[in-house]
Amino acid sequence: MERKRVLVVGGTGYLGQHLLQAISSGIKDNPYDVAFTHHSSATPPHLLLQAIPHALPFYVDLLTGDGFLSISQKFGQPHVVVNCAALSVPRVCEKDPVSAMSVNVPTSLVNWLSSFTQRHTLLIHLSTDQVYEGVKSFYKEEDETVPVNVYGKSKVEAERFISQNCSNFAILRSSIIYGPQTVSPVPKSLPIQWMDGVLSKGEQVEFFYDEFRCPVYVKDLVAVILSLTNRWVSEEKQMQVLLNVGGPDRLSRVQMAEAVARVKGYNPSLIKPVSASSVDRGVLSPADISMDISKLVQMLNILPTSFEDGVKLTLAIA
Repeated sequence: MERKRVLVVGGTGYLGQHLLQAISSGIKDNPYDVAFTHHSSATPPHLLLQAIPHALPFYVDLLTGDGFLSISQKFGQPHVVVNCAALSVPRVCEKDPVSAMSVNVPTSLVNWLSSFTQRHTLLIHLSTDQVYEGVKSFYKEEDETVPVNVYGKSKVEAERFISQNCSNFAILRSSIIYGPQTVSPVPKSLPIQWMDGVLSKGEQVEFFYDEFRCPVYVKDLVAVILSLTNRWVSEEKQMQVLLNVGGPDRLSRVQMAEAVARVKGYNPSLIKPVSASSVDRGVLSPADISMDISKLVQMLNILPTSFEDGVKLTLAIA
């Protein structure tokens, strides 16, 4: 039996590292050979290589496609590719829309996959809840995408490009991803850890009361990706799937902070509700992009973790 190959594009990022660890460990008699791409530095993080010694690292430039040929030669055609790579900070995308479109629309990746003639690789692509306009609650996958910022527009364009140029794909519209720090700590601020840090100082902190999201626990998102991977590998039935991937709770930042305060025993009066319109973040932000996840639950039989339980798991509180 040929061993199945999984490639994680953007493997040194937050989701990428959690996914690599889940694929590389925790499965007895692991059926997968694993590789990942990195770009932020010439060499992948030492701590990550220590944690997943059997995974092959490849330096890849997604803008030019440089590095994909090396994967073909040394790893072979992957059975599954998970694309976690993105410029995902809306303010950064707003300042540099050309880079946002170039990185977030996976042209070179899809072109590389199209060069294989033997079989169809499954492409699992991470999209975002910011494809929605944000004018109602609990968006469904078939609702119109009317993004209000460059980040959302780049992700809509990526979805369109993949659906037109791939025959075997799953697009996952993820909400805010939260959970434990990665084995090689990522430089970006993690939402629960940040809230815990500022509330622990005992000083009043402002949080938005009028922006709503469905934050998703990182290990639930990993479980979704692994479920789709296992389904394709075992059944080899081509799929063209679009799924909302959020947690079960529609929450404002105030409600998220209140959950952290409950779990850690902080005084809730430290949380000062303010309107999102009172702060200029340099980019428009949709007000309510909560998502209906019934299609996800029905298709994969995965029940995402409640936010409060996810906070406990993130902060390692029994």
